[in-house]
Amino acid sequence: MELINSDTFYFMGRIFLATLLGSIIGLEREYKGHEAGIRTFGIIALGSCIFGLLSLHISHGDPGRIAAQIVTGIGFLGGGIIIKDGGTIRGLTTATMVWCTSAIGLAVSFEFYMVSILTTLLALILLIIPHYNPKYRKKEK
Repeated sequence: MELINSDTFYFMGRIFLATLLGSIIGLEREYKGHEAGIRTFGIIALGSCIFGLLSLHISHGDPGRIAAQIVTGIGFLGGGIIIKDGGTIRGLTTATMVWCTSAIGLAVSFEFYMVSILTTLLALILLIIPHYNPKYRKKEK
């Protein structure tokens, strides 16, 4: 078995793109001061991409089975991020971004590059827009 072949560089490109897109989302979260930042989101997209690649290339069955398990596992992880603090709920946006970032990594592994890039851009827009609306700005103490 060859250590490096023509497919290796193609897979490396997908892994790099998934990690980059996840890290961009994480950069925004880190900039806003959230606990989960560039490393967390980059690793989520990276891991989802790797699982997707493995499901495509080592599974003799349906590659959707591993993808379905990623959705379940990330959903469980996201559930642990959400915290009810008195009358408020914290971490809901971070949990949904973890879920979305995982989907981006998986989409890259299945060669949906433009979908992955568009999803990253839309997610960033959705994270940024509320900060320009006075209703959502945090009141200074």
